[in-house]
Amino acid sequence: MRYRLDLTLRHAEGALARVLGTAERRGFRPLAVEGETRPDGDRWHLQMTVEGDRTADNLHEQLAKLYDCLDVQVQPCS
Repeated sequence: MRYRLDLTLRHAEGALARVLGTAERRGFRPLAVEGETRPDGDRWHLQMTVEGDRTADNLHEQLAKLYDCLDVQVQPCS
């Protein structure tokens, strides 16, 4: 199943690597990643599409625990 993740991250070195690593360790394959810096400069908005056989509940919980992750929303792709 495919999911779209909408994340708000702190603009910190390694933040993207931590998000991608968490998704992969939970059994999800990243398919697409897009990001942009917010006007205030210290936040980054990231949209990521992932695919996996598991439900996204665990992925959501684990991403929300990351220090760099300020907000995460998970939606199934149609």
